[in-house]
Amino acid sequence: MPSAYAFSHVSSIEEIGQDRWTQCFGESNPFMRYAFLHQLERSACIGDGTGWQTHHLIISDKLTAEIAAIVPLYLKTHSWGEYVFDWAWAEAYGRNQLEYYPKLVTSVPFIPASGQRIGFKAGITEEVKQSLLLSLCEYLRDIMAQQDYSSWHGLFISEQEQALWPKDAAITRVGTQFHWRNKNYTDFSDFLASMTSRKRKNISKERQLVANYQLSFRFVVGAEASLEQWQHFIKCYQMTYQKRSGHQGYLTAAFFLGLQQTMGEAIRLLIVTDVNDQMIASALFFVSDTHLYGRYWGTLTELDGLHFESCYYQGIDYAIANNLAIFDAGAQGEHKVSRGFEPRLTYSKHIIIHPAFNDAISHYCQQEQNQMGLYMKQIAQQLPFRN
Repeated sequence: MPSAYAFSHVSSIEEIGQDRWTQCFGESNPFMRYAFLHQLERSACIGDGTGWQTHHLIISDKLTAEIAAIVPLYLKTHSWGEYVFDWAWAEAYGRNQLEYYPKLVTSVPFIPASGQRIGFKAGITEEVKQSLLLSLCEYLRDIMAQQDYSSWHGLFISEQEQALWPKDAAITRVGTQFHWRNKNYTDFSDFLASMTSRKRKNISKERQLVANYQLSFRFVVGAEASLEQWQHFIKCYQMTYQKRSGHQGYLTAAFFLGLQQTMGEAIRLLIVTDVNDQMIASALFFVSDTHLYGRYWGTLTELDGLHFESCYYQGIDYAIANNLAIFDAGAQGEHKVSRGFEPRLTYSKHIIIHPAFNDAISHYCQQEQNQMGLYMKQIAQQLPFRN
């Protein structure tokens, strides 16, 4: 049956434009905002030579020619910066003399935070959305066969979007992250009071260790931060990234300074100063109406406990003070569990064009999902809360 939709690609988000993008995605999720993805392109964090080539997909109604949906899409020649790891799949292709790259990826580059991945026109029904998703899958299979792309990967889709996908339209893969949930706490002490005595004492001990350094912690709205404060954060980010990975971070000074100009109101810079009022560390957070997102941090001075204080406890303080429901402090990290972060599932969708590999990867993801269910139960038993 012929599709009711027409499909077209653009090589830059500018070809879609901010108004049309916002009509489909809104601005509630900071990482799906036009300004964020546009700045990745403008600052050359993605594009020629990076392995991330913009290939956004516009789905239009054939009858009205109006945009029905937008799919952020990238043509990838590697798997860096995705955080849903498929290196083993690529290696398996290589062992069988098959090419895994290029592949198609729908995600936010370098950001392992769940959210809306398909931007639907406002007002369309759930039934129409499912019809669109089926047509999207058919189109993706066609284009992969024509262009010799091995696969398509929709990464960190929201729980609501996961429920919307038609059954068997794509392989579902699950993962886990650890998020802090605000249970109507009045302050940090109220949060601690919900924990067992031993865990409460451990956190208090950690925070007291940092308090002994007599540091000051201040959240600054990104748009209001000075150039000196931004440059300090960028220096901390790059130094810490270099020390941990041996190379510069994916994101550049031009990217961060561009964000200050275009969506600085959604950014919170945590500036850490010593007793001499010298800046020694910094962390970058994003905010929405409901969420606090901790993304990057760095320090010029290594101090025991400073990472936990800057990246976790200060974030919890901020979330409580500003009545935010969820604090997403980033990917991975079982060490967060003892500090009150609870496990939650993450979802991705995958379409594999090679029949045998499709079957093998589907089986692998099902086994992984079963193991993840057991893992989540085990982690839940380690939560530090009373009752």
